[in-house]
Amino acid sequence: MPQQKDIVKIAIQMPGAYPQLIQLDQKKPLSAVIKEVCDGWNLPGPDNYALQYADGVQTYITESNRLDIKNGCILRLTKAPGRCAEDLYKGIQSSDSGVRCDSLKELAKVSTDVTFAQEFISRDGHLLLVKIVEDANDIRSFFLIDPKAGFMELMDHGIVSWENLSSVFIKKIASFVNAKLTDASIQQVSLDILESMVLSSHSLFLEVKQEITMERLIAHLQVTNQQIQTKAMALLMALLQTAGDTERQVPPQPASYFLIRYSGSVQDKMAHYLYVLQSVTLNHMEARMRTPMDCYSQEQRDILHNLRLVAFETETENSLNHERRRSLCAKEFKKLGFSNNSNPGQDLVRTPPGLLALDTMCYFAARYTDAYSRFVLENSSREDKHECPFGRSSIQLTLILCEILRIGEPPSETGSDYHPVFFSQDRLMEELFCVCIQLINKTWKEMRATQEDFDKVMQVVREQITRTLSSKPTSLELFKNKVNALNYSEILKLRQTERRNARDFLHSELKERLKPELLELIRQQRLNRLCQGTMFRKISSRRRQDKLWYCRLSPNHKMLHYGDAEEDTDSPTIEELQKKIPVADIQGLLTGKDCPHMKEHKGKQNKEILDLAFSITYDVEEDSLNFIAPSRTDFCLWTDGLSVLLGRDMTSESMHSELEILLSMEIKLRLLDLENVPIPKSAPVCN
Repeated sequence: MPQQKDIVKIAIQMPGAYPQLIQLDQKKPLSAVIKEVCDGWNLPGPDNYALQYADGVQTYITESNRLDIKNGCILRLTKAPGRCAEDLYKGIQSSDSGVRCDSLKELAKVSTDVTFAQEFISRDGHLLLVKIVEDANDIRSFFLIDPKAGFMELMDHGIVSWENLSSVFIKKIASFVNAKLTDASIQQVSLDILESMVLSSHSLFLEVKQEITMERLIAHLQVTNQQIQTKAMALLMALLQTAGDTERQVPPQPASYFLIRYSGSVQDKMAHYLYVLQSVTLNHMEARMRTPMDCYSQEQRDILHNLRLVAFETETENSLNHERRRSLCAKEFKKLGFSNNSNPGQDLVRTPPGLLALDTMCYFAARYTDAYSRFVLENSSREDKHECPFGRSSIQLTLILCEILRIGEPPSETGSDYHPVFFSQDRLMEELFCVCIQLINKTWKEMRATQEDFDKVMQVVREQITRTLSSKPTSLELFKNKVNALNYSEILKLRQTERRNARDFLHSELKERLKPELLELIRQQRLNRLCQGTMFRKISSRRRQDKLWYCRLSPNHKMLHYGDAEEDTDSPTIEELQKKIPVADIQGLLTGKDCPHMKEHKGKQNKEILDLAFSITYDVEEDSLNFIAPSRTDFCLWTDGLSVLLGRDMTSESMHSELEILLSMEIKLRLLDLENVPIPKSAPVCN
């Protein structure tokens, strides 16, 4: 008897028949299990059948995966993989278009299963599909346009290599990508196929690169269909990555890694990938940047002396004795702008930039010899203090470029600050150096600099480079034009504008931070003023002053006390005021012509009274307490105070004026430069 753990209780379905509930013995051969199931339904030829999961991913059951079957699983009796592959292989070749269509739809369903894929590929089914594509005269006859089609799934199993595909097939697929008017589903699958080809081998990369234009890929990035955007970006990244692997020694990183790992828009993912590609490509210079010059290396010394020879072309040097030659070399290295004239290699010992500075200087001298000679000779003719030192400037410029381009720094996982000019230039570092070393000479003259101003000039040059790169120039020529247009006077204007904007921003930020505190101060002042109370006057029906009355707020802010008062009374106490209104009963605050006691007072002659009138309504009967303030100041104090009691914002002109005064005073106090200024602990004595 088999052990209980080897028995799995399952249900098996078949269209048109009642399900069978069986106890699957995992130790019994699968063929025997299938025979028992077929016998239960009186089906002949059990070899033509197989079991398959009925739900989810409908994978075939094999001897290798049968142990994954759990109690309660529902399986389906279906065609065996070999029989299914054979039927579909024949159906795809049928002369009946309906049979071909049905066969392709079925292929799309079963291609994800590796067991079926092995059977179909063993019959060269994948080559049959390739042949159909190659022979297709009309784009719409390309059956792979359906995203559910099975070609990509068959190839993704890795059973056969992408390199087995023909050039005709590649050109046909590329034509679907390059075509402007193509069904979106055609382009999606075509982009997918080409990306897999590029990532599979260098030879396929070269073929795809010849067929696909960069303009078309960029056009695909700008469409509204996000699926096409994503797949076009994946292909573009695959092309860039493979080019980097072979030409720039970029560490391999599948394009899909960036698509999956980083969320966000297609543009964000693309920007991050280009940033990483730029970073790892430039980092191959790190070794030179961190290697100091070996002053005992004859090879490195010869390179350094060649810089001198190119600049000065000394013909009589060989006829001089050792001391004279040494003196001449020291003089010329001084003109070249090296600090250590007798041993200029010492200037290159500092790392960074190390030997990378020597590389950039040599590149400039060899690639742009006339510009190099003009730089050196122009400064040789100036007074010593006005010379722009080529050697010292080159070393510092190389260091600046290393910092701006982040050479030697690992790329961050969120970085996206790439430079488009990098992808238009093979030797970006060296070419940027050649442009910027001439920029230094230009800026030096604009600033009328001396040797003491060297650091100031380099700070300006750093700013010129950084600002220009931040504008994302797409070519070296565009960078050159922009950086030269950004002269010293423009830098000064930009700095002044930014300082002014920063000051305004600081004031604005400080205002926003101080405003709540100062508003609370004004609120408390208003409530204190209500607690002190105010004498008001009544207006009779004959429109003349009648009587006086007094109103004040209780110290706990819960009650308004009021009552009649004599003219010679300064400030009646709360006990003397017989009437009161709970603050909690106040329903609203009215002003001007909306007040009940102003309904009959209309006309120009009463505008002064209207500006001083306010009322509070209270109780369910909407009774009101009517006020005529003795002055506009008292009107503002009371309406603000009552608004605070009602939980509303203060809106009077007096409040706004006081707030601006307090903010201005507080900001001036906060921004005072009190460094090294003694602050007395006690107030000064008044005389």
